[in-house]
Amino acid sequence: MALPFISTSPWVSSAPRSAAATIPTTRRTPSSCGVTTLTTFDRPILALETSCDETAAAVVIGRKVLSNAVASQMEMHAQWGGVVPEAAARAHVEALLPTIEAALENAGVKLGDIAAVAVTNRPGLVGALSVGVTAAKALTFARKIPLIGIHHLEGHLSSVFGMDVEIPFPHAALIVSGGHTELVEVKAPGDYRILGATRDDAAGEAFDKGARVLGLGYPGGPAVQKAAEGGNPRRYPLPKGLSGETLDFSFSGLKTAVLRLAEKEGDALHVADAAASLQYTIARVLTERAIRAVRAHDLQALTLVGGVAANRALRDSLSDACGREGIAFFTPSFDLCTDNAAMIGLAASVRLAKGEHDGVELEAMANAEL
Repeated sequence: MALPFISTSPWVSSAPRSAAATIPTTRRTPSSCGVTTLTTFDRPILALETSCDETAAAVVIGRKVLSNAVASQMEMHAQWGGVVPEAAARAHVEALLPTIEAALENAGVKLGDIAAVAVTNRPGLVGALSVGVTAAKALTFARKIPLIGIHHLEGHLSSVFGMDVEIPFPHAALIVSGGHTELVEVKAPGDYRILGATRDDAAGEAFDKGARVLGLGYPGGPAVQKAAEGGNPRRYPLPKGLSGETLDFSFSGLKTAVLRLAEKEGDALHVADAAASLQYTIARVLTERAIRAVRAHDLQALTLVGGVAANRALRDSLSDACGREGIAFFTPSFDLCTDNAAMIGLAASVRLAKGEHDGVELEAMANAEL
């Protein structure tokens, strides 16, 4: 298998954007926000991420990402229209060592310089997770250095620590990915409270299903974003799911509505408009819930993380809404949104600084609460 090491997200579009649509990565922090200076591990951490279909390794010191190597399985899984767990695990076995070597080389460090190893051990595809966990345990046992397992979602939440700004606490975080859509209150690093979550399908699943129905290919999110360029987002009104003041989400009805729209319109369906309408609806729902969560829990800042956080329409929508509401808004660079090991290293840096670590009994877990 070829190992296409990438540093950019498949969401990134080459289409020109107007100056008015430029997305600031951060907004000014209101004076009422509390800013906690993070205490981090000051020696090199090797981080591994193999929870699904990206084999990733990174080297992190403190909040500085020295390297972030990713071997993508995207083309392999595209032939099946989705991730095949057994194939993903086998590909991780083949790709992990070269990916680690690339991360070390790009960081300019040797394996002997590594002071700790962090690895995603939950949740995810258990076979895929086991590849990374086994490698991490072997490395730490052989070198007698600390091992720490990291929750995949905590990695996403920690991705903003790689930004060159101080993140205020407490803040609300919107995690949006292929398998997760959650609103979380981040009281402090490692201290989380779930404010809202999807009751059925994640936003990423709605993108994937919509892309299949519209014949746009895999992965669905970037395909929908590309197809939506120049489309009319209001041509096809689509349902937003749950009504009322809830902070939860539901995207199953939206998936069904896109299917029915395609069946009804047939050859008359304008694909660009349908893609734009789907993207607009998802972004609108996520934005409304996120702003509601910030206000309901008297928070002044919002972070947007996860693979779908790379979607430009969503970043635009949240940035604009936060600007109107006076809410500080933070979202990491594209390469820290999609699955990567740098975010795992950033999460580990905070935990290792507290003296936390795991032993050889660390296991891969398919399911785990944040």
